Amino acid sequence: MTAALSPPLAAQTATRSGILYMLMAILLFTTMDALAKYLIAFYPTWQIIWVRFIGQTLLVAIFLNRRLPALLRTRHPRLQALRSLCQFGATGLFFLALGYIGLAEAHALTDINPILITLGAALFLDERLGPRRIFGVLLALTGAMIVIRPGLGVFSPAALLPIACAVCYAAYALTTRYMGPQENIWTSIFYASLLGTVVTSLMMPFVAVPISLSHLPLFAGIALLGTGAQICLVRAYTLAEASVIAPFGYAGILFATVWGIIIFGEYPDRWTVIGALVIVGAGLYVWHRETRAARTA
Repeated sequence: MTAALSPPLAAQTATRSGILYMLMAILLFTTMDALAKYLIAFYPTWQIIWVRFIGQTLLVAIFLNRRLPALLRTRHPRLQALRSLCQFGATGLFFLALGYIGLAEAHALTDINPILITLGAALFLDERLGPRRIFGVLLALTGAMIVIRPGLGVFSPAALLPIACAVCYAAYALTTRYMGPQENIWTSIFYASLLGTVVTSLMMPFVAVPISLSHLPLFAGIALLGTGAQICLVRAYTLAEASVIAPFGYAGILFATVWGIIIFGEYPDRWTVIGALVIVGAGLYVWHRETRAARTA
């Protein structure tokens, strides 16, 4: 027999798992974003957004098979509708931004969302907003500001798109955390893509163009990566408090920078590297302090 974990140790283990799921989600999301930015040069942005959503809907439906009708029953229909709207807004706004600004810059602007999540968790979820979390978020924000310092060239009307994306993403994360384990993860994953699938499918007869055979694997990659990222993200916010794992979302700047170098030949300057190091330090600080506090408890 395996001994049950004590409540503090169980909470600590859940938090660590939530952080790992969060990092995996961010890696998958940024990889998907890099593919989307590449394809935007060849296809309408809305066609790529459509592939993102209908891919997730079909993959989940195929995986669930006969279990799908039972899992469509939800305890929170209004919250699921809100989550679906938020995911549609976050994905659509970010993909539209990729047509105007660089991948790393777009992620840097979007990564104000941990601040919104942390503050929203304190206001709406009654999560504790202690000094460690506040310091970690502010430190990560400082790193983000170093990356997008004045003169970088991202402060244009197009910069409003990833900022609006951050608002949608924060609302999505808070809603997911609020429902937590009350809702089956597959129910949440399916409903999250439903609105985007319906809306973009109605648009396709007017905007879609034929897809080249050489680009089919990339479109499939967007569907698979987006679905995997959503699974990891929902799992992360189910296991851990939103304000604890939110700073780890800043890792998206690092991943996006790597993909920018590999795919688009966009090399960061020294200030981007410094900002990225500050962001990583902030995330590690929060993780270390929370783990130490849990052990003390």
